[in-house]
Amino acid sequence: MADLTVTDQLLAQRDVFGNTLVELIDKDPRTYVLDADLANSTKADIVSRQRPQHFLEMGIAEQNMMGVAAGMASCGLIPWLSSFAVFLVNRDLDQLRVVVAQPNLNVKIGSAYTGLLTGMTGKTHQEVSDIAIMRAMPNITVLSPADGVETRLAMLAANDWEGPVYVRLTRDPHPTIFADDHNFEIGKAYVVREGDDVTIVSTGVQTVRALQAADLLHSEGLSAHVLHVPTIKPIDTASIVAAAQKTGCVVATEDHTIIGGLGGAVAEILAENAPTPMARVGIQDTFGESAPNDDLLEKYGLTPAHVAAAARRLCRAAHD
Repeated sequence: MADLTVTDQLLAQRDVFGNTLVELIDKDPRTYVLDADLANSTKADIVSRQRPQHFLEMGIAEQNMMGVAAGMASCGLIPWLSSFAVFLVNRDLDQLRVVVAQPNLNVKIGSAYTGLLTGMTGKTHQEVSDIAIMRAMPNITVLSPADGVETRLAMLAANDWEGPVYVRLTRDPHPTIFADDHNFEIGKAYVVREGDDVTIVSTGVQTVRALQAADLLHSEGLSAHVLHVPTIKPIDTASIVAAAQKTGCVVATEDHTIIGGLGGAVAEILAENAPTPMARVGIQDTFGESAPNDDLLEKYGLTPAHVAAAARRLCRAAHD
């Protein structure tokens, strides 16, 4: 893949989510959408207007919604759940574990409003530990697309994938980095920038900030190798090891707690396969708060400048 750049095209993953659900329904009429009274926020209301016969409003009853989805999947249907991540991950975790994950049913979880940037809703509605929870759950496939283009492709792949899939989605418009012909595959990581001095491994929309961090480092004469990991589970171990060996130092970054997320997965892989100096840039074991997006990214250390600073420190320490 050629080096990617951050474009001026802005897409909100939640808008892509709603439109792609309609596309999935038209492609495979077994597809249905179950909503927990948040369709106007998750944009599942696009389905309620355009394909109402495939839209089921379940009310504020996420535990029941998970059970209904399990029943539908057991009958050969493909249910997509639509709600905020903080509810889908925490409120109905027991139901997910017992009636979906354990029997390995074909349920798709469209998890909206992940990470810190949730429209100033504050800590009650911010989910920053979902990757850790979902990647630890047997049978769950975990996807975290970088932009709107990859969101659509990830959803198409998820609908064809047999078994439960968790798709991590964000709220606000975000720059696009991938072209429409992006060859998305579940389980594959992507080199989005070639470099020689330091490797930055990222996931989700944080990959956009990782590329911006690489631009900052380039202006200082440092060459960053950026690896985007949209599939947290099953994770592309070989690509992570190869990226680490290419530069000899790794920064993992994500809009998620550093405990148990992408950084934890990368650390596990490197410890077992290729011990490499590394740093984790993410949320430092804390809850968030209500504030504008730029202020949250600055306070919690997720800006391109923070990623670049971590890469700069690690690179210099590793090569001194």
